Amino acid sequence: MNSQIEGSSSDATRIARDPFSGAQIRFGVMGSAGGDFAASSLELCRELGRAIAENGCCLLTGACPGLPHEAVLGAKEVGGHVIGISPAMSLKEHVETFGSPYKEYDVLIFTGLGLMGRELVNIRSCNIVIVVGGRSGTLGEFSIAYEEGKLIGVLTRTGGITTALPALESTLGKKTGAEVIYDADPQRLISLLLERYLSGSYVCPCDPECAKAARESREDADGYGGRSGSDIFMALLVKLDLEL
Repeated sequence: MNSQIEGSSSDATRIARDPFSGAQIRFGVMGSAGGDFAASSLELCRELGRAIAENGCCLLTGACPGLPHEAVLGAKEVGGHVIGISPAMSLKEHVETFGSPYKEYDVLIFTGLGLMGRELVNIRSCNIVIVVGGRSGTLGEFSIAYEEGKLIGVLTRTGGITTALPALESTLGKKTGAEVIYDADPQRLISLLLERYLSGSYVCPCDPECAKAARESREDADGYGGRSGSDIFMALLVKLDLEL
């Protein structure tokens, strides 16, 4: 793992490089934008953002308030780089219609796709996905990430769907190449995810050869085999008794 890290180990000036593309590794933090948050959940997300930045990685969110924004604030505390994927088509709509923050972002991308349309861009724009808290929208992002074979981290003790994901994951049955790592400690979770992502045995869906091998390996998948990510999402909604 150390061979992929450039710069000082003491601050966020170092850069963790993606071994497949050479770009800075991007962590996508997906979670609840609204609701009543426990103080402990807010602090865990703040620490998560700090851990991402301190490990030389870029933080990406849906440019929303709530738990993901706490991670943004944590990353900026230590000089991290942050990207926001907005559902809006302009800064005016981002602020006035969606009521979302913008000042903390280094890059803010306006998709004009709305909340659900933006989810696919969120997931495909990051290397590793982390779920914090979350409701039905976050469940949709988890479903996309799982369907597309992403490496996924779940920060437990943050409430929401994170309490149900371990049981739900065990029922999916479909082999997509996705790997899910659970941990309640933000620093340890980032370390585990980076160790796995930078290991020689990791199959990255963004790498053409790895993606081809992953597709071939799941042709005979059982359970949810042949079903789309949206089908998996709806099945999970039924299990969680959530409504869109």
